[in-house]
Amino acid sequence: MDLRDRLSASLKEAMRDKDATRLGTLRLINAALKDQDIALRAEGRTVSDADATAILSKMVKQRRESATVYEEGGRLELAEKERAEIAVIEEFLPKQLSDEERAAAIDAAIASTGATSVRDMGKVMGALKARHAGQMDFGAAGAAVKAKLG
Repeated sequence: MDLRDRLSASLKEAMRDKDATRLGTLRLINAALKDQDIALRAEGRTVSDADATAILSKMVKQRRESATVYEEGGRLELAEKERAEIAVIEEFLPKQLSDEERAAAIDAAIASTGATSVRDMGKVMGALKARHAGQMDFGAAGAAVKAKLG
């Protein structure tokens, strides 16, 4: 079952269960995917699962940043709302790599690109993004790559 089918089934289930938070988040996901479909229509294509994964990852990142800002501002109820949305969005993302798996992936990317210094960081990050899109936080991975190459 592809991402859109899973999303549609979850949307129907949320409507049946009258789960307002989940329903709202699923509608936001649908809207983001449709917006991207419209943008890609000029190119004669639709959103692929890889494109959708990137969109969902971006949505999670935005909500994490918002939750942090809300916490710093003392708005804990809004931070919790953002975290609830993150949980729903993450259901549709590939399984995240553990810290050990991420470290192994970084080592493999460094080895495969022949990186020896921080100047080669772009090549390593490109290899990681090609192999592990949606499976890791590339901000944290970038810091780890920099530490290993630095």
